[in-house]
Amino acid sequence: MKKGYWIAMVDVTDPENYKRYIAANAEAFARYGAKFIVRGGPYQSPEGPTGTRHAVIEFESYEKALACYNSPEYQEALKLRRQSSTGHLAIVEGA
Repeated sequence: MKKGYWIAMVDVTDPENYKRYIAANAEAFARYGAKFIVRGGPYQSPEGPTGTRHAVIEFESYEKALACYNSPEYQEALKLRRQSSTGHLAIVEGA
């Protein structure tokens, strides 16, 4: 079975409120077995803006990655993320 990944590129506009999002998303990530491959860290954007915070999150399957995003737990956390950041998220099937 192929794994699923979230690839996020975010600009945090309210760092204090974003901390609430991080705390709130932990329940969904634990429930769906999320594993952070990349979370923050130094970066370069040689081809244009990509946000100031980056994450790659691995799930055991593409279906679990989608289920996590659509879960009631994550949808509640997402409200906090949208209040404190802008960005892009792709959910992709991988190797």
